[in-house]
Amino acid sequence: MAATSDRAALLGAIGRTPVVRLERLAGPEVGEVWIKLESANPTGSYKDRMALAMIEGAERSGRLRPEQTVVEYTGGSTGSSLAFVCAVKGHPLRIVTSDAFAAEKLATMRAFGAQLEVIPSPAGITPDLIPSMMERAAEIVEEVDGYATDQFRNGDMIDGYVELGRELLDQLDGRVDAFCSYVGTAGCFLGVTRALRSELPAVHRVVVEPAESPVISGGAPGTHHIEGGGVGFWPPLLSPDDFDEVIAVPEAKAMEMARRVAREEGLLCGPSTGANIVVALELARRLGPDARIATPNVDSGLKYLDGDLHAA
Repeated sequence: MAATSDRAALLGAIGRTPVVRLERLAGPEVGEVWIKLESANPTGSYKDRMALAMIEGAERSGRLRPEQTVVEYTGGSTGSSLAFVCAVKGHPLRIVTSDAFAAEKLATMRAFGAQLEVIPSPAGITPDLIPSMMERAAEIVEEVDGYATDQFRNGDMIDGYVELGRELLDQLDGRVDAFCSYVGTAGCFLGVTRALRSELPAVHRVVVEPAESPVISGGAPGTHHIEGGGVGFWPPLLSPDDFDEVIAVPEAKAMEMARRVAREEGLLCGPSTGANIVVALELARRLGPDARIATPNVDSGLKYLDGDLHAA
């Protein structure tokens, strides 16, 4: 293959990630559990897909002008991914975030040139944290005449994940019985399940959320430490018709699974992937040995080495 200096090649590295089967944790008498290694994306997260889709969708429609400042509220991986895409495309980036999220994620945003405003939240991800971040981001948009990617309300992000679903169909020979994913914006969940349902109408779609903040399950919002979801309100783009089941996972169980999967399967991940695997294994036991379950490894465990997750 000929060498290229085309900067677009950096963005072309997004997607087409591998998928691997859990060998030890699943056991012999349960269904297959397949993990999509989204940590193989350029910034180590599946959010690269949605960041590119939001920026390029806005550029195509004229909502985002050349060199206009992009503004977003984010707990980390979306910010890292947007910072990467904006650096390649030449858009300044303003981020509203919090110290409730992994320090490595904030450092990555800064490394790509993003300007951060950090809201203190020593208790963790509280029910009012994301709304306060959203409010401040809206103020910054007005102050700098910026473009708000506004991830929770941006339908372009769903398009970014449809290809992930198509990749799963191709990699798993068109056979997926269930898909589960931890839900924040719900972009990955919606994009993947829509792609799967287009070929497999009976695929079982399972939302994963933290037991400490089980809003989609019908419970009350609460404080937790599983980054990437459990934001304390119903995701605006998600409707009850979009899923078949919700399973809430206690954060302690998610974190213990993240540790186990690293030690027993060689897969380094964060707590949201731990929650995904908890649910995938539950589905594998319930649906039986002929079933095939897919779930994403949403980001690299390297983003969590400064905290307590992998220190235990």
